[in-house]
Amino acid sequence: MKMSKQFPLNALRVFEAAARLGSFTRAGEELGMTQTAVSYQIKLIEENVGEPLFLRKPRQVTLTEVGQRLSPRVTEAFELLQDAVASARGDTETALLINSTATFASQWLAREIGTFQLAHPNIAVRLAANDAIIDFNKESVDVAIRSGTGDWPGLVSHRLMRVEFTPMLSPALAATIGEVRTPRDLLKLRIIDPRDPWWQLWFRAAGVDDSDLAGRPASRLGAQAFEARAAVAGQGVAILMPEFYGDDVALGRLYQPFELRCSDGHDYWLVYPYARRNTPRIRAFRDWILGKLNPGELAGQR
Repeated sequence: MKMSKQFPLNALRVFEAAARLGSFTRAGEELGMTQTAVSYQIKLIEENVGEPLFLRKPRQVTLTEVGQRLSPRVTEAFELLQDAVASARGDTETALLINSTATFASQWLAREIGTFQLAHPNIAVRLAANDAIIDFNKESVDVAIRSGTGDWPGLVSHRLMRVEFTPMLSPALAATIGEVRTPRDLLKLRIIDPRDPWWQLWFRAAGVDDSDLAGRPASRLGAQAFEARAAVAGQGVAILMPEFYGDDVALGRLYQPFELRCSDGHDYWLVYPYARRNTPRIRAFRDWILGKLNPGELAGQR
């Protein structure tokens, strides 16, 4: 039997797009096809498989159990085909699209990514920094750096860094009250973002149960990195991850008055779709960043 009859590649491509986008209409827009043509191709692949792959509902389609099993394998297959064709064409550069939280991007990734590019000169890195959780099915992103517990359905996740936080401030600000001797002394100063739940966790762990942070003026700056800059400028006490601000400590711009650090169970993770786990550029970045931050996790991938 001919390969074209055994493997309807055009129909599989349509199925992959419809499954990823959750819509026949959007799949048609992406592929330059009418909705009728998309429906026809889906019907062909369903006849080939011998099972329905989608549940048709008004203005919505969802994958059946069979479709859910097939979808990640088809996506992975097309990723491998794309890489094989690029290699056959002799393409010398491929792009790796990274989405990262703003703080991790500015305080670690932007400073270290050059070593990855030196090791992989054929991979062009594109970095987008924001704290929104992106949808891999809707956005052109290869990997993401997220803060959380590591449990995201359909994604492979690797812990990069434990998140532990503690108050930090400028020595000049501490001098305005003489000295910071006890955790309660911090309440004599302006607290940057007093609504941040990290503050409540830290003060309780430090034995201060009546911090009354809710009564203080809110000052949401949007990212830990911005709060750190405000603290360096002497505008208040920020609750930060000390690992990110070693340079500021060494230069005397920030200091950590207490050894106590806390965690809320949310760490930094590298995530990417399970179906794309064998894509060469994703594997290269995974091995590099785990080698830098969590070699034990990397050893488990070998």
